[in-house]
Order: sequence, then C-alpha cells, then structure tokens
Amino acid sequence: MHAYLGIGSNAGDRRSWCANAIVRLTSHPDISSLTQSALYETEPVDAPNQEWFLNCAVGLETALTAQALFSLCTRIERDLGRVRSERNEPRTIDLDLLFYGTELVNTSDLIVPHPRLETRRFVLVPLAEIAPDVRHPVLHLTVRELLDRLGNTPTVRKLDETQQCDE
Repeated sequence: MHAYLGIGSNAGDRRSWCANAIVRLTSHPDISSLTQSALYETEPVDAPNQEWFLNCAVGLETALTAQALFSLCTRIERDLGRVRSERNEPRTIDLDLLFYGTELVNTSDLIVPHPRLETRRFVLVPLAEIAPDVRHPVLHLTVRELLDRLGNTPTVRKLDETQQCDE
C-alpha cells in the first residue's frame, strides 16, 4: 500500500529529529521506496510563542496495515523523546499518517485521511512537492487543488539545499 506521512519538529535539533525519524522508517522491513520532500520551516499553528517547525512529507510503500503503520509512527515518536502531555506543546518529532492509499480509517485512535490535512499549509506544501496529483478520497480534490484553496499564511519557507537532511 502507498501511504503518505507528515513529519515535523520544533524542539531541539529539529533537522536531526526529522532525519532520525526517516532513517527509522526506511530501516523497517515492511517499508520500501520512501520518497521525501524538501524540509520547510513553518510558522507554528495554534501554538503561540513556540519555535518554528521543520516539516517535510514522505511517501512510502508498505506491507503494514494503517493501524500498524500508525503504531510504528507512535513508537518512533516515543523512541525519539516525544512526550504527549498537552495539546500543541513543543515536540521533538511528530509523525502524522496523512493518506493510506484511498482507504478511509476511523477508529478511536486513528482517522485517515488526516482530519485537518486540507487546512494545513505546513502539510500541503511539502506533500504537494512529492504527490501533487494524489486525490483526497473524501473531498475528491488533489493535494495541489487543496493547497490552491488556502491563502499564503501561515508562512511555509523551503530550506535551501545546504540545510536539507542527509539520510
């Protein structure tokens, strides 16, 4: 199954946290052919007075179910020091399952497609770089069309090549 993840960090060595998460994903035996967007520096949303985020998107082929992929993401977050105590708190790493093929998932701990994906420039800008023509299975719009519907705020700034992750 082809899946897309959003990756972000706004605490500590943000670039290193993102790179470590990507290495852990690519080293999993049930994940192959990972594609990564550039890193983007993004203004925090719903989190005033916090450091800016680094965000990217990845596409991957996986034999894992959506729930198993979500569990892997949660385990990677925990292993990389993420502590969930308050909503919108600074985080070493954040891994969000955005799309899992065209499947719809709605369980107590997982909703796919991600329920706020279409309102988040910090998700859509990097995702549009690697998957502009992927269609939202509920809204029936492509990632590019979803992005075009949003304004230009908050700020999402692509880092130059010297600032990207070296996996």
